[in-house]
Amino acid sequence: MLPRPLRAAMCCALLLAACDAGAKEAVKLVFIGPLTGGVSANGLGGRNATDLAVRLRNADAKARYRYELVSLDDECKPNIGVQVATKASSDRGIVAGVTHYCSTVAMATVDVYHKFGLPVVVWGAVLPDITYANDYPEVHRVNGTMINQNETAARFMTGLKYQRWAVIHDTTDYGKGHNKYFSEYLVKNGGRILGTFGVTADQQDFSAELTKIKDLKPEVVYFGGTTPLGVRIRTQMDKLGVKAVFQGTSGIVSEAYIEGLGPLAEGSLAFREGAPAEKLPGGKSFLEQYNAQKYNDPPEAYGAFAFAAANLVMDAIEKVGPDRRKVRSELNRTRDYQSVVGTITFDDHRQNAVPLITKFVVQDGRWIVWEDSDYANCKRKLVKP
Repeated sequence: MLPRPLRAAMCCALLLAACDAGAKEAVKLVFIGPLTGGVSANGLGGRNATDLAVRLRNADAKARYRYELVSLDDECKPNIGVQVATKASSDRGIVAGVTHYCSTVAMATVDVYHKFGLPVVVWGAVLPDITYANDYPEVHRVNGTMINQNETAARFMTGLKYQRWAVIHDTTDYGKGHNKYFSEYLVKNGGRILGTFGVTADQQDFSAELTKIKDLKPEVVYFGGTTPLGVRIRTQMDKLGVKAVFQGTSGIVSEAYIEGLGPLAEGSLAFREGAPAEKLPGGKSFLEQYNAQKYNDPPEAYGAFAFAAANLVMDAIEKVGPDRRKVRSELNRTRDYQSVVGTITFDDHRQNAVPLITKFVVQDGRWIVWEDSDYANCKRKLVKP
């Protein structure tokens, strides 16, 4: 008979082995977005929503794996994006990613994901070329593109009987893309562009451009860019007396835009694919679960898309295991997937079709769906030149 200390040690070893046998295999996912800088509000909202999806999955006793989230900051800068994408892709322990809010960063990193075979799902960037310029099986996107946004925007604004526009856009691929598609659809819908002005994303003074725009007397100033630049332009429009409706894109649909402008944000218009979170199929539950975690930042406009992307990735891993190639193939087969943002079906370039575009207006310090606003029922009127 074995001595008591040895018997006790063997029992402990058997118990530990049994626990290890029942423990779930750890699987790493990466989230990449702008966690610092001018559009960090959107990145933090997307990161938190991804974290929420991971927490809920790890609390599910039926889940085959235990997920670990690695969060990386791309700063909304292409060069930094390539660095962190390379870091994530070269870590063979990372199986898949939920990546990018900024289009210029998403566009710069697609070659990296393809080279390393890391399957990713874009959650916020809207430049069409991210999915359509190449045929990379690793790159997927759950949100829509700026094509959808601008077609709806042009049709809606001309439907309000506006006729004359000045366009000001940043000179990144994101801004130039918005200018291209909005200009194309505006002309098709009978609108007229009086002048187009490209500005750099870090430009501070717009006196020259806005003085020319003032002389052109447009009814609407269309802005193609993101929140920090939009805040500076709208502020200087007021100082220079440019009286026109301020029409933006999904790039300004954030709490930071309103916080940066205060009362000057009132009446600003913007367009974004999908519905507000509270009106999405699973939006109410998503918001309740998000708020229960007491994150310091709201989910912002694209948080629900990040949440959907994370769940799509984890469902693929649950089905085929933590193998990059198998996960990529499973994601490529996505059809009629039910998510918080609605049904997800990837086309031949792994782009989700998001037919719904929501029209927003700032009213009393909040982004309001146009149809629910006082502007839609004529209780309030947009600025007239």
